[in-house]
Amino acid sequence: MDTVTDATTGPGVTDPLMLRAIRGDKVERPPIWMMRQAGRYMKIYQDLCKKHPTFRERSETVDLAVEISLQPWNAFKPDGVILFSDILTPLAGMNIEFDIVKGTGPIIMDPVRSMADVQKITPLDPTKSVSFVGESLQILRKEVGNDATVLGFVGAPFTLASYIVEGGTSSHYKVIKKMAFDEPAVYHALLNSITDSVITYVKYQADSGAQVVQIFDSWASEFAPSDFDKYCLPYLTRIVQEVKLTHPDLPLILYASGCGGLLERLATTGADVISLDGTVDMADARARLGPEQAVQGTHCFAFPNPKPPCFTSNAGDCGGPITGDCSDRLPRLLSIHCPIHIPITPPCCPHIVQYTSNTRPTNGLTLFFSEKKATWTPCICSRTNSSSWTRCTTR
Repeated sequence: MDTVTDATTGPGVTDPLMLRAIRGDKVERPPIWMMRQAGRYMKIYQDLCKKHPTFRERSETVDLAVEISLQPWNAFKPDGVILFSDILTPLAGMNIEFDIVKGTGPIIMDPVRSMADVQKITPLDPTKSVSFVGESLQILRKEVGNDATVLGFVGAPFTLASYIVEGGTSSHYKVIKKMAFDEPAVYHALLNSITDSVITYVKYQADSGAQVVQIFDSWASEFAPSDFDKYCLPYLTRIVQEVKLTHPDLPLILYASGCGGLLERLATTGADVISLDGTVDMADARARLGPEQAVQGTHCFAFPNPKPPCFTSNAGDCGGPITGDCSDRLPRLLSIHCPIHIPITPPCCPHIVQYTSNTRPTNGLTLFFSEKKATWTPCICSRTNSSSWTRCTTR
């Protein structure tokens, strides 16, 4: 059995379950983690927000970031604890001022639109500008010990660039696309600058205690595949390659929303795990990527206020055709992507964690919880056969 000997675990202690599942080891049960770690579904978080109303205060104050990161772990004991932060957090250290405004989202104070603007961007020095991230990760490692895997995360270069150029959120990303197509020299200079800092940031998180780092490329699917090859893929590949030069054992998960048409391209980056979104069938992804590529799949249950049995009926089939007895040791994870809306039935979170922990063994099961603003009609969902579902029956 593998052992680790760092300061937080000590000799003779086995690696956390998630790390072993990512490696493709035979695991005793599925590992589960919550991607959004805390949010509107937890009253304790809502109460904290009343005292500390701005996102940046909550995420950039060490004690608060640690407390929020640990809230779901204390409540549900998932197998992964992800740092409470944001993909835009390092921008201030790159001379890109921003804010995150409730009800509006990210705002870039001075959008980058020219080569002169690109040249104003400075290399990230995490020890000076985001030391709170390192401190928070160190504390999290000590708090959870070897009972869970600590995850960090970063934004991918194009996704970060889309905010930096557009000035905030965007529906069609017209400005960044125009820059890529009409001013490629400016675009590539910007992406190279961002990539340098992202690489530095990934390494800093790993050195500070992150055992896994997930790369979020939320908007890469805005490009056609051939354009993705030019404007996104080289930078993702460079992140993986350069991080692996100094941190060869750090697992990197690559997530690109809307990635169904890009799977084979994403796999060429060398990322340890390719994370699928809810539009991709796990069996199809496995067939396309082959048995050696670790895949993090997604079942999407958009239930705002379900009763625990609703989760149970779906989670029981979440493995689909890729589940097994672990004997083949194929590297795989399965994520259950659960948008959590207000109000949420309190027993559902611990119920789904407990249920999936006890479900038939696989080589890895990752549970994602995320938040959505919309209010949904409560529904009951039931399985009609082994491969199809009755979506919703309004109560």
